[in-house]
Amino acid sequence: MTEEIIIAGFGGQGVLSMGKILAYSGIMQDQEVSWMPSYGPEMRGGTANVTVIVSDERISSPILRTYDTAIILNQQSMDKFEHEVKPGGVLLYDPNGITHHPTRKDINIYKVEGAKKAAEMGNSKIFNMIVLGAYLKIKPIVKHENVLKGLKKSLPERHHKLIPLNEDAINLGMKSVEVVQKV
Repeated sequence: MTEEIIIAGFGGQGVLSMGKILAYSGIMQDQEVSWMPSYGPEMRGGTANVTVIVSDERISSPILRTYDTAIILNQQSMDKFEHEVKPGGVLLYDPNGITHHPTRKDINIYKVEGAKKAAEMGNSKIFNMIVLGAYLKIKPIVKHENVLKGLKKSLPERHHKLIPLNEDAINLGMKSVEVVQKV
């Protein structure tokens, strides 16, 4: 099993953190992983994306042109990465701020109202964990307990008290994902 993922959105949405947690989760179950961030100099508010590869086999290169899954969190990323999902692949997006929804007919499309659900939970910072939960519902490439270990590894110890809130957000994302199109 090899899963090649692009996660893209604005800086400050937790794009890089989501990728790091996914990568650490893969490491926790003895898989090969690659985590390659890309962001502009402006960081917060600018565009950011991260390529994550989780595999049972050695990874030859972290540089990809097409992806099994695209997790899209803003319109600029939708415009850039929708066409780079492999036919039959997955596109997961949060519709908040998306004006041109995906149009491809050869991919599986899902959405999760992550921003809305995070606001309902009273903490916008858990947005990325809601989206991660939705992704793991669609493609459970890492075990739930390893995601919690990945969270613990990626969060500074002073923030470990937030792990239960993050776990609640992941579970909410798993329950909230909606199918838009299946091929």
